[in-house]
Amino acid sequence: MFPGSFDPVHLGHLDIIRQAAALFDEVVVVVMHNPDKPAGMFSINDRVEMVRSSTSDIKGVTVQPAAGLAIDAAKKFGVDCIVKSVRNVMDLDVEVQMANTNSAVSGIQTVLLIPQPKNAFISSRFVREIAHYGGNVSALVPPLVEIAIAKAEK
Repeated sequence: MFPGSFDPVHLGHLDIIRQAAALFDEVVVVVMHNPDKPAGMFSINDRVEMVRSSTSDIKGVTVQPAAGLAIDAAKKFGVDCIVKSVRNVMDLDVEVQMANTNSAVSGIQTVLLIPQPKNAFISSRFVREIAHYGGNVSALVPPLVEIAIAKAEK
């Protein structure tokens, strides 16, 4: 299971989803709300549809919405492990702490994947900020997300 807010889904997310699909027979991408992040650009339903459309060519990938804790979603969807992305040392610190906590309270293990260098700098927060100021996000997101962002920013 690859959980995240995906607000919006970007090329770094798709990189990790492709890597996970190469490692596992099935990958459930779980679109969640992160209470530590602002309301965001798109609704959960819009994000689910964008992720579904963006991953439709990747075998074994399904996309589901979920609320609450990632470990509860993992149990709900019957997954064996959680996949997370680590772009830098700050991500590593947070993700290792989260992985250890999730393991302690649920027994679910976490696999950390590293994005390809060309995607390692991309974050949804920066995509939203660039879009807010009218910048070009075409190098950061799939075309359908670029179109949705343009509509949302008008």
